[in-house]
Parts: sequence; structure tokens; C-alpha cells
Amino acid sequence: MTYQEAVDYIEEIPKFTKKHTLEHTREFLRGLGNPEKDQKIIHVAGTNGKGSVCAYLRAMLEADGKTTGFFTSPHLVKINERICLNGQPVSDEEFLRAFEKVKTTVDEMSGAGFAHPSYFEFLFGMGMVVFAEKHPDYTILETGLGGRLDATNAVGKPLMTVITSISLDHTKYLGNTISEIAAEKAGIIKQNVPLVFDGSSPEASEVIRRQAETKGAECREITKHAFKIQEITDKRIAFSRVNAYDDNIVWRLSNSGIYQAMNASVAIAAMEGISREPVTKEKYGRWQRALAEVHWDGRMEEICPGIYLDGAHNPGAITAFCDSIQALGEETPSVILFSAVEDKEYESMIRELCERVPAETYVVTEIEDGRRVPAEVLKHIFEKYTDRPVLAKQQIADAWTRAVKSKTEQGKMYCLGSLYLAGMIKREILQPGS
Repeated sequence: MTYQEAVDYIEEIPKFTKKHTLEHTREFLRGLGNPEKDQKIIHVAGTNGKGSVCAYLRAMLEADGKTTGFFTSPHLVKINERICLNGQPVSDEEFLRAFEKVKTTVDEMSGAGFAHPSYFEFLFGMGMVVFAEKHPDYTILETGLGGRLDATNAVGKPLMTVITSISLDHTKYLGNTISEIAAEKAGIIKQNVPLVFDGSSPEASEVIRRQAETKGAECREITKHAFKIQEITDKRIAFSRVNAYDDNIVWRLSNSGIYQAMNASVAIAAMEGISREPVTKEKYGRWQRALAEVHWDGRMEEICPGIYLDGAHNPGAITAFCDSIQALGEETPSVILFSAVEDKEYESMIRELCERVPAETYVVTEIEDGRRVPAEVLKHIFEKYTDRPVLAKQQIADAWTRAVKSKTEQGKMYCLGSLYLAGMIKREILQPGS
């Protein structure tokens, strides 16, 4: 097969399979020769912030001279982004080599009656094959959906588990309350494996602490009182940690999302736990420099002058986005470009946007996915909560053109509502023909 044929095959998988049990995934890994064994795994779950925490962990590990593997989802532009080595997506050749090994194993197992892995499971298997071959010092696994039943939870005993912020998302699968969703995320906690988690939600924290106690897992909770914002601009955020061990270092991030101070604090605490020894001033300095250079696509990312792309795609993320805009103390945004998928709480997202960061103009559009919400439906909902102009454009390119035209010279434009929207803007607008 060629690389493109491999990608086409993977993209066809959802049409003939479904999500399976963890025992199915463990059997799949056994068929691959248990590529996860002997890997030092950091397992990360949560509703929002998983990718950012993983990016910060990777940067600090590499600043310490360690090599890293990183399995993440979804991808924004190219499927290779899901499997990274030292911060870079695997090459097409490496991707194809892993695909061929996994497909050969799946074909053999299918002959014995084994059900074909799902899209996510297949890619997870590929990731573990790559990491087993390349032997990174640390492997960072980001869960896909949930935690307890996620394919990544088939790994036996990670080095550490991390749980980021928890809010209502995927309620059809994970539960209708914060407590129910927290219980699913807390399913990654393992016996005697240390845990670091975002303690912003008292309701979620209670569930997580209880599960950690049941598992005998050393538990470190990071609350909003663990750090203090020192500065926030449209280019960066600076914060210090309170009652920590880093000698009042000011940590700077190349991102204006106020929520990133919590994500970075969680990642720093996890690194302290991984070190298992007092962290030196020199090491903190390396981490500080590494975090300042982290760039994470689609998270308050300035893609053009005054135009920002944010992956906020659920109520918790929209709240964090609004908090960031208000913390900046900026004028009313010129334009908000918005799209959503039907299994999200998009009406509550729209209501909060209109109430907290009212734009001069809203442009709504559709993503290329069967779960897309029609632009006219979004337009109608926006008009329930605002008297500002709301323009509906079915095609992303048309929506982008209209939004840019509506943006004032000094005003800001924000594109959000779906990670699919972020990916489509990057592929179709910023990198056409790539």
C-alpha cells in the first residue's frame, strides 16, 4: 500500500466497526506483541486542556534531555499529527510502516474471529508500535473520549496519571452530571500510581479524590489558588506559583488563554512527581524556558494579525475562552466565526458567547462532518440571544471571506466552536492544496 491508501483505509474504518471493550483492546495489543510493555507512560484524561498539558509535559521532558512519544487526538490538518516523536508528527514512511504491521496483525486476528478495531483503536495500536520501535524515554498518552473505557486505558501500569479540567461534554456517553463524567475520567487512576489533577471543580474533585484513595494512589490536587496571574496580554500570559518549590519563578506562556496557567501548573506538578527527587533551580530554569516556547495549534492561536483560532468546543471551554477575553480587558470583538457539531451543548455555548463577549458581527458556518449543525440553525439560535448581525454561510471559504470583510482594522476576530472548524480553516484557508 501507499501512504495515501493507508490513510484512506483508516478513514473508512468507522463504516464497518464500532468501539470495543478494554479486553478487546488488550487482546489487540497482545496480537501486536504488547508494544506498550517497558514504556514509561504518562496517561492524561480530562474534558479540556488535555492537549495543552501534554504539550507542556513534552516540552519540559525534552528540556531535560529526554526523548518523547505522544499519542493525541484529533488531528487538525494531517492524520500523522496523532503520533508524534519529540514534538514532530511521524513521517509518512514511519506512519505507513506502522500501519502495515497493525493491518497485518488485524487481518490475522480477524481470520480467527477477532472484531476489527475501531478508528481510534487502530491508530492507538499504530502509535504504540511506533513508540515500541523508537524507544522514547517517556510516552505521553492522551485519552480520546472519557477514560475508564478509553482504548488508551488498556495499558497496564503507567508511570503517572493526570486529569485536567472536567466539564459537561459527551454527555450521551459519559453522563449528565459533573460527578458522572468525573467518575469516567477517574477510571484511568491505577493502583499505587501517582496522580496530579485539576481541582477547579469541587464536584469533580470529590469524585477523583475518592477514587485515588480507593486505589492507594498518591494524589496532588492543583486548585486556582495554586498560582497567581502576573500579566496577560494578547500575546502571552505570565504567572507565579503559590507556596511551591520554584523560588518565585515567573512562568511565561506564549498564549493569551488564561486557562493555560492552570494547565501549565498541572504539568509542572506532574513533572515534579515524575522527578521523584527535589527539583533543582537549574531544572526549573530549563522548564521555564521550555514552556515559554510551547506553541499549541488551535488554542488562542493568532493565525493572522488580529485573527485568533481557538478550539473551544464545549461549554467549559467556551467559559474559559470568555474568561480569557474578559481578563484581557479588550474592546468588543469585531467578529466571531462559529460552527458546531450536533452532539455538543451548542445553544448554551452560543448564549454565553453573546452574553459575555458580544461581537459586532457573528458569522456561522458548517463543517464537513455528518454531525454538523446547519448554518441556518446556528443563525436562528444566535438571533435568540443577540440583536447584532448574524450571517450564515454554508461553505467555510465563504464564511471566512465574509468574516474577514466584517473585521474592523483594529478589531479582533475569533474563530471557535469546533476543533473540526479549526482544522478546516488551517487546511482550506491557511494551507490550501497541502
